[in-house]
Amino acid sequence: MNVIELIEVHKIYRTEFYEVHAINGISMEIERGEFVAIMGPSGSGKSTLLHLIGCLDKPTKGEVFINGTEISKLGDGELTRLRRDSIGFIFQQYNLIPTLTALENVELPMIFKGIPKEERRKRAMDLLRQVGLEEIAERKPNEMSGGQQQRVAIARALANSPTILLCDEPTGNLDSKTGRQIMDIIRKMNEERGVTVVLVTHDFSLADYADRIIKLRDGKIEEIQDRKSANEEKI
Repeated sequence: MNVIELIEVHKIYRTEFYEVHAINGISMEIERGEFVAIMGPSGSGKSTLLHLIGCLDKPTKGEVFINGTEISKLGDGELTRLRRDSIGFIFQQYNLIPTLTALENVELPMIFKGIPKEERRKRAMDLLRQVGLEEIAERKPNEMSGGQQQRVAIARALANSPTILLCDEPTGNLDSKTGRQIMDIIRKMNEERGVTVVLVTHDFSLADYADRIIKLRDGKIEEIQDRKSANEEKI
């Protein structure tokens, strides 16, 4: 079953003097439980594509379906609920609230969803436990390393049990060892929870975690590599 589907999608940014065709007729499907890496040079449309999949923007033309819902027909409130309930975000900048503890940061999405305090605290602690941070639940971001902050961000992204996890250069601010640890956690969530992962990266070593690599150039799909099939053939 496809959780993400794009049909002839265009995204055009217009100013008074010119147009920028950031996405130029992309069609693609991502199945439930897939791990897909999106790669390409700067300006190829990677972040724009991620914003469309994440319901942070709407296409100029074409259709974007998330869990079977076509997003261009939704109002702002409906888009907010779709993001809240179906999509988790992990960015290069950890985007934690500096005045909140790790536990409170993870709880935050559940507050917006109206989950009772006792239930959300229990779930937040369980998520921190899964990313190995139960012992620092009461620390604030400035008392954590970069790797710890990104683990909190992963736990927060999973707070409302999303079906889709969108990762935009999630290890960009980390050293290589910590980056691998973060990617191992993301891959584990993909394998054990069945969360669909879409990863935007410049790093080919991170793309090794993916089942498929979609390469973009000038807003178009240049190449698709099915790594899962290739690995199975080697076996």
